[in-house]
Amino acid sequence: QVQLVESGGGLVQAGGSLRLSCAASGRPLSNYVMGWFRQAPGKEREFVATISRPGTTTYYVDSVKGRFTISRDNAKNTVYLQMNSLEREDTAVYYCAADDSLRTLVTAQRAYDYWGQGTQVTVSS
Repeated sequence: QVQLVESGGGLVQAGGSLRLSCAASGRPLSNYVMGWFRQAPGKEREFVATISRPGTTTYYVDSVKGRFTISRDNAKNTVYLQMNSLEREDTAVYYCAADDSLRTLVTAQRAYDYWGQGTQVTVSS
């Protein structure tokens, strides 16, 4: 199985940027469709973005389209989430997840097999 570790979270002012990383170990990242999710205080965890195994196809939740970019470097076994023009509503714990099914993209939480521990992103006004 694969182990996932997120990093790159922190405190940033509204309008600023952060880049989250998700490092995989145990098995090649190229085996997995990858996704980012987030959970804000008092809310359920929600889908943010997903990327296909080769990194050629991506999909985002509407609220982050044009601001966030998911990418991957399979040679480095790492997935990234570049977050620009951050808003207070983006404050959440961000999780990366891996799915080893045959699907190209995955948006459903229940489909993912492996999860990281999360990294906190706090956006101040």
